[in-house]
Amino acid sequence: METPVTGTPRVLLRVEGLAVLVGAVLGYDALHASWLRFALLLLIPDAALVGYVFGPRVGAIAYNATHTYLGPAMLGVLAYWNVVPGAWPICLIWMAHIGMDRVLGLGLKFASTFRDTHLGRVGRVVPTA
Repeated sequence: METPVTGTPRVLLRVEGLAVLVGAVLGYDALHASWLRFALLLLIPDAALVGYVFGPRVGAIAYNATHTYLGPAMLGVLAYWNVVPGAWPICLIWMAHIGMDRVLGLGLKFASTFRDTHLGRVGRVVPTA
């Protein structure tokens, strides 16, 4: 596994995720969009986890493709230019999902295994005293 981010940068990335989550939810609220749609679509980016059926490399590529801010940023540009009318709510739901994942410590995946992310190992067992 490649070395994950640790210390203060890791904390900052998680706080940054919280800022994105809060900003996306507030933006969504400002659009007066459907909260039912928000709830139904919030976990859609996790459908990319199906890529892990084809191995950790393909899974990581699929997961990372739907869990970087590049996708919602491009969708936001298309919404702004009105190329994709009505895309703002989807853009904000997608950003909220990514922000939520970052807050939870679910980072971008390395090709080694599902559990290895740039924010550390997912599901690490912490020894008790």
